[in-house]
Amino acid sequence: QVQLVESGGGLVQAGASLRLSCAASGRTFGSYAMGWFRQAPGKEREFVASISWGGGTTNYANSVKGRFAISRDNAKSTVYLQMNTLKPEDTAIYNCAAGVRRYSGGSPDEYAYWGQGTQVTVSS
Repeated sequence: QVQLVESGGGLVQAGASLRLSCAASGRTFGSYAMGWFRQAPGKEREFVASISWGGGTTNYANSVKGRFAISRDNAKSTVYLQMNTLKPEDTAIYNCAAGVRRYSGGSPDEYAYWGQGTQVTVSS
């Protein structure tokens, strides 16, 4: 079992930055990949970014590439999502997720545990 708790969301203006954090407990944090997903009202869940167990491999959705950066600190059992140059279309609930393998991609099916989410709202 893995428990995930996100934090760092909020209301910001377009162009601002936010850093989301996801603290994990339970299974050894450094043994599995982590991901961030988001869901806006009326839309399907969307992959944002993923990072491999050791942090050496990252993947991003095209919509956030160059603006967002995922990282992890295995000593702190925490994964981060640095979000820069935020746009109104980034508004969503952001969830972190824990995979079952060392490498995971953009499919929600690759992740077994999910946090409750943190709201990010970007005003124009």
